[in-house]
Amino acid sequence: MAWRRQINMRLARSTGMRVVQRDGRYRVVRDPRRELSAPGFIFSSVRSGSTLLRMILNSHSQIYAPHELHLRHIRVSFEIPAAGQAMAALGLDERELTAMTWDRLLTTVLRRSGKTVLVEKTPNLVFHWEQVARAWPDARFIYLLRHPAAILDSWQRARTTQTEQEAIAGVTRYLRKLREARAAAPGITVRYEELTADPVREARRLCAFLGVGFEPAMVEYGRADHGPLVAGLGDWHEKIRSGAVQSARPVPRIELPADLRALAADLGY
Repeated sequence: MAWRRQINMRLARSTGMRVVQRDGRYRVVRDPRRELSAPGFIFSSVRSGSTLLRMILNSHSQIYAPHELHLRHIRVSFEIPAAGQAMAALGLDERELTAMTWDRLLTTVLRRSGKTVLVEKTPNLVFHWEQVARAWPDARFIYLLRHPAAILDSWQRARTTQTEQEAIAGVTRYLRKLREARAAAPGITVRYEELTADPVREARRLCAFLGVGFEPAMVEYGRADHGPLVAGLGDWHEKIRSGAVQSARPVPRIELPADLRALAADLGY
């Protein structure tokens, strides 16, 4: 229910507690502790510049923003009923075990990096934003927006095998979830158009949000090592490989379907 989600979001962030329904009764329970403190998550649609943003952040000496990790598709499941019974006897279920796996994974890669702040950026994780918010009540959310017409144009050019209707449906689905998350979970909003127009200003804002000092080298992301640029791990095309922030393409003059027009207005476009 929407009301319970809002209450739990506020309770979890302020007290580490949440309301759950068990055996027809509402109970207040304490969230498990996580190893990873205050991770950052970039929530966006596809083709919104999330790879550029993560490379800018990853160029900071204290921010580790790895390639797409696809946490949405890393989960714990029970192969036999007895396993579920055994975990239930410990007060654990598949969702909590998945959250524990995510937490351990992100803690491990952050420690390996030698940095202090982690930011994850897989676009499809926005479809599981509630699970992320439950897993880390202290998570910091970065909402990366771009004009829906520009997203649609870029998505069609990147995936030429899909039909126009498939592209529209995909972008609409992403933006609906993004709107939902942004309305429910506080965070900072970054617009792709502003990021490319003034990367220094936006990087300063993000550093303040993440609790680190601004470093000018961040906007010269091509000087840092960001790992492999290949399909499945983020954008890998020529523009991102240039190593320099480039101006956004002009928003194409296309007629958006009614749903996308409404989403554009809701997102401030």
